[in-house]
Amino acid sequence: MHDLRYPIGNYDPQPFSEELKNKWLEDIEQLPERLEYAIINLDEAQLQTPYRDGGWTVHQLVHHIADSHINAYVRFKLALTEDNPAIKTYEEQLWAELDDVKTLPINISITLLYALHRRWIAALSDLKEDEWNRKMYHSGMKKEVTLWFMLGNYAWHGKHHTAHINALRERMNW
Repeated sequence: MHDLRYPIGNYDPQPFSEELKNKWLEDIEQLPERLEYAIINLDEAQLQTPYRDGGWTVHQLVHHIADSHINAYVRFKLALTEDNPAIKTYEEQLWAELDDVKTLPINISITLLYALHRRWIAALSDLKEDEWNRKMYHSGMKKEVTLWFMLGNYAWHGKHHTAHINALRERMNW
């Protein structure tokens, strides 16, 4: 049976390559448009549908992606300007229950993602290979990770959640 939690599989770290760097940067750059396309023409009932039993609703997923990628942008900026900064985790499930997620329409987070990803790509586009090896200490993983690892992780993250929505649409014939 197909695992609805991981419609594109788990993130698989890869060694550095220019080709993969360009692909992952493109994935991050194009996420807002791909996400917007995934939610196009969904009505309120559809937006309030969980992508799987026990999972977040489409509405929560869209806001989660914005929350996560705001954190990612800050994490990258910290690692680019500090030596091995400690980055903290956040309670994603609790963030998904806050009033801004409950009350604001998802177009707020879509708009935010367009601007955020533009800034993010501007910050990353001209990094040299050695800069991708800059490290941060990830308190949730309890280990040092490189910017390169995080680039792949967030490229995967956006596609992962967009695939949740697209898979739900397909299963529900929306």
